[in-house]
Amino acid sequence: MQVTFEQVTIEQLDSLRHVVGPEQLIEIDPIPLPELFIMGGPGGMIIISILLICLLLAAWKAPRWVKEIGIGALVFSIFWSLAGFFNACDAIQMTGDASPVIITGGLKICLIPVLYGLIVYFISLIIRVIQKPRI
Repeated sequence: MQVTFEQVTIEQLDSLRHVVGPEQLIEIDPIPLPELFIMGGPGGMIIISILLICLLLAAWKAPRWVKEIGIGALVFSIFWSLAGFFNACDAIQMTGDASPVIITGGLKICLIPVLYGLIVYFISLIIRVIQKPRI
């Protein structure tokens, strides 16, 4: 039996508001950093980590390269994320049908390298501000 919006009474709508109360909220545990590193794809995450190490060495030895290394880490992280998204779309196409829960989980994992690349780029911005000559 299908119920249309016109058939629902105000009392029924009020009773639906109280179905999920604050005591029924689900607590989500944080994911440990090593597990995030593996979920983001070890190959790309290792390359972004190498770029982070190069960034820190460049801040000490070659300050002019800090900006380029930070941008390189950001661009590579976006590339790695798009490659993961492409693989996820291939897997969804092969199965023919996927639930929204699976799709959102895949999107969440595809964004991990972008977040890591943004962190590396933000570190490069901080280093550039610190090294900027004062007037």
